[in-house]
Amino acid sequence: MTDSDLDQTYSAVCEALSQVGEARAPLFLSMLCLSLMSRFERADQVLPLVANALAQSADGGPDGR
Repeated sequence: MTDSDLDQTYSAVCEALSQVGEARAPLFLSMLCLSLMSRFERADQVLPLVANALAQSADGGPDGR
């Protein structure tokens, strides 16, 4: 995926989150994650992504804040 593709998809997710609102954001993100995970063939392709997201969330984000 190019930087432009990433920007386009990130913007679409942000817009969708804005549309669904804060209360329904967890449901939207869960549904989106399940949809994206279903595109992979094996759990071992997804599990490192889950671990990485968890680590970044626990650390306060990619920049460590």
